[in-house]
Amino acid sequence: MTDQEFDILDELYFVQTFDALLQSTHLSEPELKQWLNQLINKGWVKCLNSLTEEVLTQTPDFEDRYKKYFYLATKAGLLAHNSV
Repeated sequence: MTDQEFDILDELYFVQTFDALLQSTHLSEPELKQWLNQLINKGWVKCLNSLTEEVLTQTPDFEDRYKKYFYLATKAGLLAHNSV
């Protein structure tokens, strides 16, 4: 697990907006978008339309709507985070 992955997962024990993650991780917007996409593809983060509605992670809308989504670590992501 990279330092960036660890830092992002550290913030995702509870649902977070993209803007909140941007502030707390101190990554640039393109970097955070890229890392979130990678974490979603690994199954370590899920993407939500609202606080309770999960969206498909392999949707073409991610490129256009990533700022509007909410993010949360999955069980697999939390296990990976805690095993470091």
